[in-house]
Amino acid sequence: MEIFVRGDNIDVTKAIENYIKDKLKRIEKYIGQSENVRANSVINVKNHNQKVEITIPLKTVILRAEETRDDLYAAIDVVIDKLERQIRKNKTKLQSKKVKDLISKEFVIDEIEEENDENEDKIVKRKKIEVKPMNEEEAILQMELLGHQFYIFKDSETLRPTVVYKRKEGNYGVIETE
Repeated sequence: MEIFVRGDNIDVTKAIENYIKDKLKRIEKYIGQSENVRANSVINVKNHNQKVEITIPLKTVILRAEETRDDLYAAIDVVIDKLERQIRKNKTKLQSKKVKDLISKEFVIDEIEEENDENEDKIVKRKKIEVKPMNEEEAILQMELLGHQFYIFKDSETLRPTVVYKRKEGNYGVIETE
């Protein structure tokens, strides 16, 4: 697995980089063909808070976790634990033949963060995503792996933009466009 570490408002030392690489070795055992996998780590420091975000785009899903703590090394440990929990929690779903057959396309999300000075109080983050065709079950799995409350996808049957979201009681809802 290729591991890239980038720092925002912090110089990433060899010690920090080596710590992240050593911890990510725990994740490698779950990922097949790890030589084709690229893990992106971003460390951001703001005041006394240190945020660690790790994204691992795989062929069929994207693993992502983030944590903000006062202690950078504690934040790294928590992020690795979250990633490992995501993989273990969804391991049976990912290995089932039904889902393997359903997930045959590669999902690509290009995140572009733009700052808008004029509407700083209203829009704080903007993302552009490439929406790929999939069914509702695939979208729910992808949403769970990302740890989001909703996920936008193109319905594989109707080819219309669709949103799946997690409801307060734990079930899921679907918003379809006309």
